Amino acid sequence: MFKHSTIEKNLILMGVLILITVSIGGLAQIVPLFVVETTIERVQGVRPYTPLELAGRNIYVREGCYNCHSQQVRPFRDELERYGHYSLAAESMYDHPFQWGSKRTGPDVARVGGRYSDDWHAQHLRSPRAVVPESIMPAYSFLDRPLAYADISSHLRALRTTGVPYTDEMIANARADLEAQANPEADATAFAARYANARQGAFDGNAAVVTEMDALVAYLQMLGTLVRFRDVTPEQLRQQ
Repeated sequence: MFKHSTIEKNLILMGVLILITVSIGGLAQIVPLFVVETTIERVQGVRPYTPLELAGRNIYVREGCYNCHSQQVRPFRDELERYGHYSLAAESMYDHPFQWGSKRTGPDVARVGGRYSDDWHAQHLRSPRAVVPESIMPAYSFLDRPLAYADISSHLRALRTTGVPYTDEMIANARADLEAQANPEADATAFAARYANARQGAFDGNAAVVTEMDALVAYLQMLGTLVRFRDVTPEQLRQQ
């Protein structure tokens, strides 16, 4: 064995030993990836976004909401008590790009779905300080304008090329499914069969027109609602 003093005085020897050490460490991390099907745990309930939710997510990214709101509950006690179950990689497996991060000016929204009513979300977006007086969020009342969704099928088709399992049926019925989800009076039988646990509603309070507000609220209301976290345990994740 070489003494430390010998290694420290010989740059070539030190370089060779560093290269060997880094190579061993790298192989230990890389080789197992070639023998596993996926590095993402399998969790029941996770599905692709509905067309309306996808349009809402696009608006969320377009307006830079991720600059103030992460979607990553970390496995720390204070976060679990405030937000709920820690985030699972599987929840973001269809996100391009995912919304994990460490920057929070406002609260994390990974578990916001179902915590407030549709009306609360719409009012909060239109006039944040009307419902949260200390909020510094800008108003997004302009989202009450009609949603442009003529090309929504193309969005689903493009995401399918990245691995999101949208079927030909989902792509062909994207516009109809978007309209059905935004209208609580519409027949949602076919829509519900394609997207499990997707809720219908006049998310902005007006079923007559599909707006950007409808889409964004629909997206926020599904966050954290697809997985039954009480059924998710570390043992189950290791077995899947």
